[in-house]
Amino acid sequence: MILEQSIKGKSKKQLISEAAAQLFRDKGYTATSMRDLAEKVNLKASSLYNHIGSKEEILRDICFANGQRFNEGMEEVEQLHAPAVEKVRALIRLHIQIATEDVTSVTAFNDEWRHLSEPYLSDFRQLRRNYERRFQAIIEEGIRNGEFKALDPFATLYTIFSSMRWLYDWYKPERKVSPEQLYEQISTLLMSGLVNEK
Repeated sequence: MILEQSIKGKSKKQLISEAAAQLFRDKGYTATSMRDLAEKVNLKASSLYNHIGSKEEILRDICFANGQRFNEGMEEVEQLHAPAVEKVRALIRLHIQIATEDVTSVTAFNDEWRHLSEPYLSDFRQLRRNYERRFQAIIEEGIRNGEFKALDPFATLYTIFSSMRWLYDWYKPERKVSPEQLYEQISTLLMSGLVNEK
């Protein structure tokens, strides 16, 4: 069981959160019970509350931690003194990096956030919208500068998102393709349809 393993540097709360993320991915948030989680980490259900407040607390931590990772990455990209095409490439790399480094929690982040209760649901939606608006602004900048084709920015944004979403379900470390290879292939496919060849 997970808490019987000696994993250096990880607290019980971290291990419980990782186990919960796996269950949320495999069973879904609503179908995962505290009993399921207790069995996964070899604890009594009542003992879990010594480490976590609730199942939703774990989901909340997963959602906001991943949301923060995306927004911190966005801040770095926005500060680049680079054309829009390079900023979009950097954001594609960011998505691939996050998806391949922590597949389990990113899957829960993508699929289960709607189960957050208020006010966290509204806060999380605002976090997502903020990231999406900033990404779209970079696309619009590229269109204005003639770097990108005159495509609808909203459709372009969600085509990029949709084109990478499968990674969360498909990618496993044992796959015989590296994150860098994925970046090269995905960015080539996406940018070939977006960049305005002069």
